[in-house]
Formats: sequence, structure tokens, C-alpha cells
Amino acid sequence: MRNRTDRAYTTYSNKMEEFEVPKPPRTNYLNAEYGLKSWLLTKDHKRIALLYLGAISFFFFIGSLYAMVIRLELLTPQGDLVQSSTYNKVFTQHGIIMVFFFLIPSIPATLGNFLIPMMIGAKDLAFPRINLLSWYIYILGGIVTIYALLAGGVDTGWTFYVPYSTTFSNTYVIAAGLGIFINGFSSILTGLNFIVTIHTMRAPGMTWYRLPLFVWSHYATSLIMILGTPVIAITILLVALERLAHIGIFDPAAGGDPILFQHLFWFYSHPAVYIMVLPAMGVVSELIANFSRKNIFGYKFVAFSSLAIAVFGFLVWGHHLFVAGQSVYAGLIFSFLSFAVAIPSAIKVFNWTATLYKASISYDTPMLYALGFIGLFTVGGMTGLFLASLAVDVHVSDTYFVVAHFHYIMVGGTLFGYLGGLHYWWPKISGRLYPEGWGRFSALVIYVGFNLTFLPQFVLGYMGMPRRYHTYPADLVSWQVLHVLSTAGASILGVGLLIPLFYLTWSMRYGQIAAANPWNLPGLEWQTASPPPTENFLTTPVVTHEAYEFALPEHKQIVGKFERQKSVET
Repeated sequence: MRNRTDRAYTTYSNKMEEFEVPKPPRTNYLNAEYGLKSWLLTKDHKRIALLYLGAISFFFFIGSLYAMVIRLELLTPQGDLVQSSTYNKVFTQHGIIMVFFFLIPSIPATLGNFLIPMMIGAKDLAFPRINLLSWYIYILGGIVTIYALLAGGVDTGWTFYVPYSTTFSNTYVIAAGLGIFINGFSSILTGLNFIVTIHTMRAPGMTWYRLPLFVWSHYATSLIMILGTPVIAITILLVALERLAHIGIFDPAAGGDPILFQHLFWFYSHPAVYIMVLPAMGVVSELIANFSRKNIFGYKFVAFSSLAIAVFGFLVWGHHLFVAGQSVYAGLIFSFLSFAVAIPSAIKVFNWTATLYKASISYDTPMLYALGFIGLFTVGGMTGLFLASLAVDVHVSDTYFVVAHFHYIMVGGTLFGYLGGLHYWWPKISGRLYPEGWGRFSALVIYVGFNLTFLPQFVLGYMGMPRRYHTYPADLVSWQVLHVLSTAGASILGVGLLIPLFYLTWSMRYGQIAAANPWNLPGLEWQTASPPPTENFLTTPVVTHEAYEFALPEHKQIVGKFERQKSVET
């Protein structure tokens, strides 16, 4: 019987070298047990991550269908596809699904769940049963929310502003709110699990300053999850009580204050933006360092900027209330703080750029997503400064300028980070390689489609097109031209997002078998087999190097091309 050896070939200084990589074990986390029960009752963090991946992909598909209806409606100014009441439900349900059931859990629940124990040298998360419980809570919240959407929908906007949501709406506000309320506990449990795991289960030698930046970003994200999510849960509970019992918390006639709801809602929901984007920043930090083959520039600054974002994120909610009647003095303070929160984000962007300077960059699919993230997040951040300015915000508030801004952050940031990380760690997750050519092509299509979708919306907003309207004046031809461009871009974006779905699914069965370390990197997650065994490591690793230690000769090569990894038999 012939022995099978996996070898990876790399090119450096025009010289072909080869290095041994561990042969994948026969038993791994995917085939250790079989049957539906083994998945639904698993306590393996890697399997739970895949359960989340499937559920989140489903909700992303549902949210994308609502987005498609929105863009088709706005092709023409007449509002001739759906009625205004239906359109209100469509954009509300698009926002609820995308924000609460895709963007917030996307990276932490999938990549975070899968990778954090391996990155710190642990065998699992600190509380495996709680980890599984968090998935069931997420599914329960999703089922309740889907019920609300199918039973008649909700038309308040994803922000549930009072008094409309508490007094006037005749839709399923309480059912949708209950789904979000339940889902919040999933976030709290996940954040708790990550914090305890990072504090108590690091391998020998894994000091705080040797942690990958992916772990730092998830630590900061977990703090926001634990501290912020209870606020939105209580806020939604108050909306339900107001709607059912008319207790008067938000009703001026009973001594309440409707603006109080906005303060409570945005006290969570602006930090929630950082729940979405901080994990993506962690992914990008990994990709920039590893595909430029350089230690990250200013490691401690990048690490502590994640914590700074988490702290400052709780201090800027008032910029959502610039036109809601808060005092000018409060507006000035929140404007200043909103400018200040850009500083730690800018530190990350500048340090990533400095890392890329004079680097030997490999333009593989994950790196394309990382570079796309930097460009799109920069546009989103810079336009955020426009909205942080009181004078400009008064003009563009509640217009498509705001829609474009937060999509550049949420989609251009979170989605690009999610896709980049998914491609980067796909060999570790599946044990297979995806077709690199298709990966690069889809990344380009998604980038072009995204910009064609949302760049015109900045112009629309500046010209005065309000958000959440399904009609607009027919004589404003320039508005329709911009909407047509946006809808065309959304079509391209949709096709681009379907391509990875097909080739990643295809690769799970037909893709080339991945080596344990196809990128030739020093991180702990690459020092175990692909796919990993259930216990991650056969022996507890001892860490003796820094987070991005490329000084060793075997890690200094310009490597990473999937095309260069060969499987041979001897």
C-alpha cells in the first residue's frame, strides 16, 4: 500500500522549494460522529459554528429577497410594484432580518465560534453547553420573527420608533419585538463565553500581547454584547408593555417621553454597529498581516483601538437625535464625541496601510476582500463625519445619504470581512480548497456591484431624496437615473454573492484536499490538521513566538497561492 504525502510548493526568489505538511487524520470533527442527533446535540464549538453558518446564511437569503423588492420598486417613480403599506413592511423586515439575524451574529457566531479556541490553544469554549444553548435561542428568536413576518409583517421600521409602534401600528409589532428580545440572549451568552474563554483558557505562553488581533476584536465585541444587549431587550419590553397596558413611559399624555425611547434604542444600537464591524476589523488585521508576510504595524495600538472603539461606542448615541429636539449643547457634545470615535478606527486603517508598505503582498481572494474592506470602510467612516457635523446632518438626515453611509459600514465593512474570513479559513473549516480563480472573480463582482448600488445613493440623499419612500416625483429624471443605477448594481451584487455559495458548496465534495497549513502561517489554528480533530490539538500547544512572527525562515516565503499546493503520491 502506497503512503500518501501532502506537500506544499512555494516560490521564493524564483526558486522552487517544498515543505512537509501533516497528513489529514482519518477522524476529524466532521466525521467523528454521524447523524442529525450528533449535530443537534453537539458541544463541539466547530460544529456549532457550522450550525450558525447555515442558519445565518438562511436569514441572509431572506433579507436579500426583501432588498430585491425594494430595489425593483424604486426602478420607477410611480410606486407601481407594491402598495405603500406593503413597502413599509418590506423595508422594515429587511432591516430586522439583516441587522439582528445576520450582521450582528455573522462573524462572532461563525468564525469566532470556530476559531477563538484554536487561536488561543484551547480544546473548546469555556461553556460548551451554553454555546449550544445560544444557537437554540437564536433559532427560537428567528422562528418567532419569521412568524411575525408571515402572519402579517411589521411596518414600523427596524428602529420601532414610538409613538407609531406603541399606539398606531396595526401590524405584528409585539411578535417581531419578542423575536428580537429572545435573540438578544443568544448574543449575551456568546459574549460571556468568549470573555471567559479568553481570560481562562489560553495555552501556556499565550500572553495577552501574543493574542491574534482577531481575538482582541472579539474580546471588545463581547464587552459590547454583554453591556449593551440588555438595554435593547428592556427597551423592546417597554414598547410591548406600552402597547398592551398603556403604562405611559413613552406617552406624553401620561407623563412619558417619546424621545426617551430613541435614547434607549440608540444607546444599544450605535454600539451594535461596532458589534458588526469590530469582528470584521479583526479578520482584516489577520489578512493584512498574513498576506503581506509582515508583523502588523503597531500591534498594541491596533489591539487597544478595539477596546477604545468599544468604550467610545457607548458615548455617541446622541448623534442619531440631532433633529429629534435634543438641546443644542447636547448636540455639540455628541458631535464632538462622534468625531473622536473616528480616531481609533483611523488608527486601524493607518496601521494596516503601514503594514502593506513595501510588503510582499499575495493577492489571493481573502486579501482582495481585505483591501476592499479598507476602501469601503474608509468611505463609510468619512461620510460618518459628515453626519457627525450638526450643520450637514440637518440637511441629509433621513435621506438616502444615511442609507448609503450605513451600508458602506455594514455591507462594505461587515460583509466583506465575513467573506474574506470565510475564504481565508475555508481550508481549515472544510479541509478542502475552493477554486481560486472563481474566488477572485466573485470578489471583483461583489466590489463593483456594491459600489454601483450605494454610491448613487449618496448623491440621491444630497439631492433630497428621503429614505423609506416608495415613490418620488416623475419629473425628477436624475433621481430615476440614480435609482436605475442602484438597482443595476444590486443585481450585480446579488449575482456576485451567489457565486461563492456555489463554488464553496462544490468544494466541500470536489475541492482539492487542503494541507494543514496551506498559507504557511505561524498561527496556532494552522498548526493542527485540516479539518481539525474534535479536541483541536492532540497535545496542548506551548506558545513561544509572537502573534505574527514571520522571522522564521519557513514563514518568510511568499506563499499562499492555492495553485501552488500539490498533492502527490509516493
